[in-house]
Amino acid sequence: MSAPIVIHRPSPTRGRRVTIRGQIAGLAYDDRDVEEFLRRAGLPDADQLLDDPAWVEWRGGRAHQYQAA
Repeated sequence: MSAPIVIHRPSPTRGRRVTIRGQIAGLAYDDRDVEEFLRRAGLPDADQLLDDPAWVEWRGGRAHQYQAA
């Protein structure tokens, strides 16, 4: 089973697409943006979920990095 939250690879213009349970939540430019998307989706304690691989899968880049290499 994959994580319900996916933070996709950084885009060339900066930012990462975030999906929650397969639905696009938005484009995040930092962890605060991701936390806000999770809060709006009804997930409490979003800041504690970002490093939990059962909840969040970071794809195509380092966790917490929002600029393309």
